[in-house]
Amino acid sequence: MGNSNSKLGYQEGVVSVILNLLLFVLKYYAGIVSASVALIADAWHTLSDSLTSLMVIVGIRLSTRKPDKEHPFGHGRWEQISAIIIALLLVMVGIEFIKDSIAKFTAHEFARFGAWAYVATILSIAVKEGLAQYAFRIARITGNSSVKADGWHHRSDALSSVVVLAGIFLSPYIWWMDSALGIVVSLMLFYAAYGIIREAVNKILGEEPSAATVSEVKKIVAEEMGESAFPHHFHIHNYGDHIEFTFHVKIPGEKTVAEAHALATRVEVRIKKELNMDATIHIEPLLFQACFNNNLTSHYCFFP
Repeated sequence: MGNSNSKLGYQEGVVSVILNLLLFVLKYYAGIVSASVALIADAWHTLSDSLTSLMVIVGIRLSTRKPDKEHPFGHGRWEQISAIIIALLLVMVGIEFIKDSIAKFTAHEFARFGAWAYVATILSIAVKEGLAQYAFRIARITGNSSVKADGWHHRSDALSSVVVLAGIFLSPYIWWMDSALGIVVSLMLFYAAYGIIREAVNKILGEEPSAATVSEVKKIVAEEMGESAFPHHFHIHNYGDHIEFTFHVKIPGEKTVAEAHALATRVEVRIKKELNMDATIHIEPLLFQACFNNNLTSHYCFFP
């Protein structure tokens, strides 16, 4: 299965599929017994979560494939692709919520639920929010965007069940409450989808390394290469299951190629050990003599 992070993400997908199927059966039965169209629709929404969780599993399977000739950096970005697909599914769910809400409002319809609806809806809210928290926790540990997206889909189902529950209590008194809450939930889903897509696209296009990461790298360079070394030109490339980090370092030009290579290797080893990134360093000469000869505009006198 690959590293422990991939196993955690895969585990989240499997748990989600199993619990979503069980919830679907319970909510569908409650909808039939209560003659509730809204609860049956909510059950199908829960079943759609199983699809997104399956996509998480497939995405992790694909992302952990070994590098090959066509993909020398591996397949880790399948995580971001899966996250984008899940976010688009969130948008589709939100659109359906808005359409249903407008239709109910236009027809002056309000929800009517039986006793089974109380049990199924309250249990669904608790389980789905629990799954969302579980997915968010795994996403924080692994940094997996598709698992985070799956967590938002769990939360969307919990929110849709909140709408149903609100309809149970308030519809007899405020007939349009179900429609209004449906639109509010849709807007929340759109916002969540936007955040997921933005994060995934940024990782695919390439991100600016954080100030904290750059600070840690500069500290390692100073400790291994000395205060006369000047790192700059930082780039980070996220491939899901691993991160490539490249930068340049100016060191005194008197160093031999072998000495410079040895210093760069020590820095790369520490970055891998302490920051879990595969570093590639481009060494440049810093020619003090040229600078002291009033040639301060020389490329080799650049001090970041």
